[in-house]
Amino acid sequence: MMEPQENTNDDTAPSPAPPPLPRERIPVQKGSVCSRSYFMVVMVFFHVYVLNVIALLLYVHYNSGSEEGRSSRDFSSRSSGHKVAEPLDTQPPDPGFTRKMHLPRLEGIRVGHVQKVSLVPGKVHEMKTLSLKPLLFEIPHFLSDEECAVVMRLAQLKGLMESQVMVPEGQEELNQQLNLSPEEIFHLLDLNQDGQLQQHEILTHSRVRDGIWLTPENLREIYAGLNADQDGNGLLSLEEFGQLSSDAFQRFLFQRGVKRSQLVRNSRHTWLYQGQGAHQVLRELRNRVMRLTRLPPSLVELSEPLQVVRYEQGGHYHAHHDSGPVYPETTCTHTLLAANTTSPFQTSCRYITVLFYLNNVEEGGETTFPVADNRTYEEVSLIQNDVDLLDTRRHCDKGNLRVKPTRGTAVFWYNYLSDGRGWVGEQDEYSLHGGCVVTRGIKWVANNWINVDPDYHRQARYQQLVSQPEETQDPQTDTNPEQYTDTHQDL
Repeated sequence: MMEPQENTNDDTAPSPAPPPLPRERIPVQKGSVCSRSYFMVVMVFFHVYVLNVIALLLYVHYNSGSEEGRSSRDFSSRSSGHKVAEPLDTQPPDPGFTRKMHLPRLEGIRVGHVQKVSLVPGKVHEMKTLSLKPLLFEIPHFLSDEECAVVMRLAQLKGLMESQVMVPEGQEELNQQLNLSPEEIFHLLDLNQDGQLQQHEILTHSRVRDGIWLTPENLREIYAGLNADQDGNGLLSLEEFGQLSSDAFQRFLFQRGVKRSQLVRNSRHTWLYQGQGAHQVLRELRNRVMRLTRLPPSLVELSEPLQVVRYEQGGHYHAHHDSGPVYPETTCTHTLLAANTTSPFQTSCRYITVLFYLNNVEEGGETTFPVADNRTYEEVSLIQNDVDLLDTRRHCDKGNLRVKPTRGTAVFWYNYLSDGRGWVGEQDEYSLHGGCVVTRGIKWVANNWINVDPDYHRQARYQQLVSQPEETQDPQTDTNPEQYTDTHQDL
């Protein structure tokens, strides 16, 4: 028997309608979707707007910078082709001149590294790196025995003079011009600013000012003779220093007598012109220096003449720098003509030193570099207890590096670091060097210094003022610096 089935589709028998359910609305979900999309669109437009603003600011900044850079001087590197802008100068030199001015610098690679260099036709020299601080090289057989003999004979014909008088002239005039009080001088000498002057601070000042090489023993004698160190602690206070006259040490030394061995430098020297009309050996030597250093010929030609020095037995030159640090108030001696202002502070701006040994020394006479390749350079550590690294008569063997004088050998080094833009940077303090005492025989050397002013525009103005017209240049002089760029090869 079949059970009746419920017909849910029967319209004729409608069942009561269920109560209407409340409509479920989800405004939160719909609103969140819309707001998230809207937020993303807004943020995209906002970021695009910010990026456009930043791009506009960068464009304005660099565009204005390039406009200012047009008035600055560029140094172009022939090896890389990059240009670096030099700071603005109130009196820029001729733009055609400045585009050619840059300072090639050799690479030392490492101590002991040997390179081949072509300095004369048909001959190859070896150049060895002796140190990296300073950047120092040695070139054996740079000069022949005959060339060494010619240079020494020319110097003897010219006549040699004492390399140093007893006391440098002009010190009192400089003190009067500066008008420094004893207190101001005291603070200048007090390197560590501890309110007292140690022995090494006094020694450095006296050696530079008076040209007399005081030792710690000499200083103790002076203190006792002048009753300067009243409390006997070996130091000078401001009160003790103020009671001394500016020339007290000098007067005391002259009363006791000064020997030549007590001078900073004990030698004789002369200068030999290397330009047009000079002896062929001297001109060839200058051209060889151009090839070695690869510097522009104009820099080499306008630098100092060749200095020839003779050290007798007992001769020496205590450790020193060939160039001094250059500050804004300092002018270079060689470009004084082009300086716009006068300054009581002048220094020799010698970018490179090329030293030639003209004979073999029987004993002594080495060139010492006391702090070569030291980790650090501290002036206060040069004089420690009874060891004075600056003293080439007593402590030459304490230096880090010594070069034995060998006839015909040349050594050269940079007295300044590079500024990274193709010009002169800060002084290389590690270039401190001196001539050890000649204990037996005679020592002959010659120096070629290449003068470069760290102030680029002052150097350029100087060269414009004194450079010779092209038609009067020495025909023996090579005038194309490009030919020197490929003459150095690794060995």
